[in-house]
Amino acid sequence: MHEYNIVEKGTAPGKAKKAIILLHGRGASAEDILQLAQYFPGEDTYLAAPQATNHTWYPTSFIAPEEENEPWLSSAVEVVKRLIDETAQHIPLNKIYLMGFSQGACLCLEVAARFANRYAGIVAFTGGLVGEKLKPERYNGNFEGTKIFIGTGDKDAHVPLARVKESVEILKKSGAAVHLEVYKDRPHTIISDEIEKAKRLLFS
Repeated sequence: MHEYNIVEKGTAPGKAKKAIILLHGRGASAEDILQLAQYFPGEDTYLAAPQATNHTWYPTSFIAPEEENEPWLSSAVEVVKRLIDETAQHIPLNKIYLMGFSQGACLCLEVAARFANRYAGIVAFTGGLVGEKLKPERYNGNFEGTKIFIGTGDKDAHVPLARVKESVEILKKSGAAVHLEVYKDRPHTIISDEIEKAKRLLFS
């Protein structure tokens, strides 16, 4: 099970006007993903990134049978939900951004969809909802128009485009305004065009 280990930067939550919660990918760290925040408006912003135990949120592919990723997946969801709830004690949800890359992007979307609400915005750099087959009954709440940016490659080796598109439809049904950007032959990474488009969509 994951320890509750949060790396924080920026303005203290009691004084911040907004927050960005960032989720790292497999094999990476909280410190790694926090570097992504430098590309987004950061004045009066609380930055928080949980650290996955052993640098991995769940052991196998996000589209593997669910039992292969438990209990780690459920534990990861609990960690992120706890961080959102604790941040929301100081900063309203509609001023809290959720952001992640790869495995962190999948976890970001999964938590957001399970507990849909009016967030400031959501950014998923290469990710989709988790599970061998998606279960719409698992997702609750309403995004109330929350803007979501998802960027992905058309032939990503880890995140099938079909699953990304399936995830987009579920997120839309939960009230999100989703912008999907598909890049031809893009490697499994974050590119500057994604950052700029996410910034314009969510932070302008």
